Amino acid sequence: MSNSYSLPVVKLRAIEPEDLDIMYSIENDRSIWNVSVTNVPYSKQTILNYISNSVSDIYVDRQVRMMVENIYGEIVGIVDIVNFEPSHLRAEIGIIISPEFSGRGYGRAVLNAVADYAIRILHLHQLYAIVSVNNERSLKMFKCCGYKETSCLKEWLYDGKNYVDALMLQVFL
Repeated sequence: MSNSYSLPVVKLRAIEPEDLDIMYSIENDRSIWNVSVTNVPYSKQTILNYISNSVSDIYVDRQVRMMVENIYGEIVGIVDIVNFEPSHLRAEIGIIISPEFSGRGYGRAVLNAVADYAIRILHLHQLYAIVSVNNERSLKMFKCCGYKETSCLKEWLYDGKNYVDALMLQVFL
């Protein structure tokens, strides 16, 4: 994991109904659809149903989504731990940092916090991310936090016009 000095302090917490507007805004931001598996807009009702029906138990849902707060209680982003495989003790990670907090070290702080959670609470052996070769900022962030590039997935992502290669990055905990 990356050296945490000078990184902002973050808190991972469960999603609350009060987070509906922020989640609605993020889920419907078309500019990030090509880096996620989302490709349709979500209604507020659909997101509220997700919040209400999620057990928040990674062993039941095979995923967990958490809000990320800074020391002032401001929501700086969302982190997803998905594709959880309990028999192999691994999961995929995805994070979104709100544009107004981007470039301030929050991404690295979140990756460190998730790694700590994955080790202490979930007892995972590894985390991985799949990142577009064009997403230089994310690639740099993951690599700064100890993730290693392990494979190239050819034409893995579709940006609406072209297929783009993606890199698999892994960290062993």
